Amino acid sequence: MMKFELGRCLLQERLNESDMTLEELSRQLRYKPERILDYMDNKRVMPLKTAISIANSVGCNVQDLYDLKPID
Repeated sequence: MMKFELGRCLLQERLNESDMTLEELSRQLRYKPERILDYMDNKRVMPLKTAISIANSVGCNVQDLYDLKPID
């Protein structure tokens, strides 16, 4: 079993791939854009429930929202 540490948030890349804007995502999920920006700027870590909703909205896996760094 491998453990991981969360690296940089990759939500901007996932938004680019899905052709969705921050505003569209925030409207769809009913989150304030500032909250999503905090995730994107690594000021806050997404709670699992939020990450699942975001991943579903942009069409990716939850693991694709962050740069995952293996821990020895």
